[in-house]
Amino acid sequence: MSRLKNIVNRIPEFCMSHWLIRIPLAIVFLQQGFSKLPVTIEGAESFDLPYIVWWFAAYGEIGAGIGLLVGGLVFYKAIAELQDIITRFSGITICSIMTGVIWIGEPESLWDVIWYDNLHVFLWVGGLFFALRGNRT
Repeated sequence: MSRLKNIVNRIPEFCMSHWLIRIPLAIVFLQQGFSKLPVTIEGAESFDLPYIVWWFAAYGEIGAGIGLLVGGLVFYKAIAELQDIITRFSGITICSIMTGVIWIGEPESLWDVIWYDNLHVFLWVGGLFFALRGNRT
């Protein structure tokens, strides 16, 4: 067992691996948010949503995408706590938006969401990861 432990200890740690999740998640949310611009009543009506919900979804997606990217760039140790809060808030925003998206789809059960709505589940779990871990990834 100690031989296996020695092998594992020799594998270098990649401390920037959070970017492998952060960048694609931010890109998806930025794409979705920008695709809703300009925010119109017709866009909201096409999903049977009130305009204010559509507005918050569009700008929430853009803000969450930008927040994930900006929150991960720690330039100064003095603002590291603020950037951690930005990352966590972006994760909470992603979870909120994805919960709404899944809910609007009116799934039959939780199992339908898990088995057939895997993209939205992935995005929701990615947001939850950053909401819970922040920049301590």
